[in-house]
Amino acid sequence: MTSRTPSRTDALLDRFLAGLQALDPVAVWAHGSLAGGDYQEGRSDLDLIAVLAGPVAPRAVWHLARLHARLRNEPLAPLLHCTYLTPGRTTDPERRHLTWAHSQLFRRTVTPVTRRELHDFGRVLHGKPPGALLPPVPDRALGAFVVRDQRDFWRPAVDKAHLWRENVWVDLGLLTFARATVTVRDGRLISKREALDELLALGAPSEVVADIARRRYDEGDGPADEGWPARRAGLTRDYLAPAIDGLVTSYA
Repeated sequence: MTSRTPSRTDALLDRFLAGLQALDPVAVWAHGSLAGGDYQEGRSDLDLIAVLAGPVAPRAVWHLARLHARLRNEPLAPLLHCTYLTPGRTTDPERRHLTWAHSQLFRRTVTPVTRRELHDFGRVLHGKPPGALLPPVPDRALGAFVVRDQRDFWRPAVDKAHLWRENVWVDLGLLTFARATVTVRDGRLISKREALDELLALGAPSEVVADIARRRYDEGDGPADEGWPARRAGLTRDYLAPAIDGLVTSYA
């Protein structure tokens, strides 16, 4: 493995790949920030896709559970997420695949955004490149997905006030909105770092954008006011509700 990531990240990926060899993977890819150049060790997730040669039968599930259990004491292991595909089941974006994330096994889809990331800048950790196994994602399908995600997931979430006192909702809510806007407007994907600049151009509250930058990239000092989480929640929700409605109205 090349040394394009910090040593602790490379060490974990090397151990993961070694443990996966018993299942004869056809390919292992990184997407998200690990592939796109915005990776922050200890903060960013390690988003992986593995394509296994054979079906994900009970014995394979048992092996994967043991592999992730053996890695659990590694410092970055809680951030390692991997979805497992097989060559005959890569085409349908609605199909749910076995996934390890958040310290458990479950099933989820490989979304059009992930698929486009893999085609545009996916990092090959082992085997064949994404283009050899995944069909391309048309711009129309990608745009429809991100608008639907804003409408059906993020817009209802804005109405749940208690969520927005938490960093993760503020960060992902705003960054995902900015990235969705650029995707439907320009037909391209941007990093979370780029999304921060885009948020300012889109009129997001500058105090909140600065807060995200500080926590993700150690830029500047944080607010000393104990009431900041509640005020931040209000600023974020007041911005996102009409912003998402406008996006959906313009592009749905």
